[in-house]
Amino acid sequence: MRQKIKDIKVHLVSMPVTGGFTDATRKVETVGYTIVRIITEEGIEGIGVTYHEVGGEATKILIEKNIAPKLIGRDPFETEVIWQEMFQYLRGVGRKGLMFCALSAIDIALWDIKGKALGVPLYKLWGGNKTKVPVYGSGGWTSYSDEELVEEMVGLVKQGYRMIKFKVGYAGGTDLKRDVERVAKVKDAVGEDIGIMLDANNCWDGATGARFANMVKDMGIMFLEEPVFADDIPGLRKYKQSTDLPLATGEHEYTRYGARDLILNEAADIIQLDGVRAGGFTEMLKVGALTQAWNLKFAPHAMENIHIHLISAMQNALFLERLLLFEELTKNVYKNAPVPNNGYMEIPDLPGLGLELDMDFINEHDEKL
Repeated sequence: MRQKIKDIKVHLVSMPVTGGFTDATRKVETVGYTIVRIITEEGIEGIGVTYHEVGGEATKILIEKNIAPKLIGRDPFETEVIWQEMFQYLRGVGRKGLMFCALSAIDIALWDIKGKALGVPLYKLWGGNKTKVPVYGSGGWTSYSDEELVEEMVGLVKQGYRMIKFKVGYAGGTDLKRDVERVAKVKDAVGEDIGIMLDANNCWDGATGARFANMVKDMGIMFLEEPVFADDIPGLRKYKQSTDLPLATGEHEYTRYGARDLILNEAADIIQLDGVRAGGFTEMLKVGALTQAWNLKFAPHAMENIHIHLISAMQNALFLERLLLFEELTKNVYKNAPVPNNGYMEIPDLPGLGLELDMDFINEHDEKL
């Protein structure tokens, strides 16, 4: 069963975002994937991915110049050892951010090799047995008119989603009344049976976020995400102490240490770290264990085709998030990416991640730096 890494290839594929999509705090202009392919001497290819809205070029170069040369000749099964070595080697240039995006893509590819070498999907390797997991549709920008927002959310329901999420923080978070009006319009349009989640994208302080939460919680909202700046842990705790609308956060945290700080400071009900940024599967398994130890819920941010195996294996995991913003890119990058069907996604009955890259598309659109 011994494997040895022979080569590592990195690809950068991006697409412009047209239409002026903005949330409460920023405008999105580009989305893209940094794709890692690790090939063993035995002929197994593992794939890993991270994503970007800015900084994809830096991630690609970091992998090619600093990480990949260290891994040639290594055993890909040594995920824990490799992760710790890379963490120590690179800690001086980033204990959060792009460094961990790079390490995450590498780690995911190594786990893909493990599954392929053993002939089992990753969820089985981790002890899971669910092959279908719930997924919600995520979009609804604050730059939309009320009519555009309602139309997109109703469209998701027509596609079969039973849960949806959209942005709040209208006009940069300065008009709570308009936010409440928009939430009410969506609720009226989709009906009582559809779960609604809201994302404020870091726009308020704790007191304002709690005030808004208390204005909408009787509409049956499932959670409010990132009501305050992600690093404002006291503000998150203030929010939790001031409302009983569940708090979801963590997509901008990294590693088990970020999850630990949220948990110990009682700053989250639902932990949303993102495996393609927070440290890969090696780290997300630890994050999931921490959430279980504190009886919290686990709902990784975005990248549904990567996180689907974790959702199967973690008993406290809630669901997947499918970002409408990435649908076109995902469809083009993979030949066989699962798609939602009546609010669920099915795990491919294939070893490893179960994903196959469309190398014709990737090679055609690969950004040469």
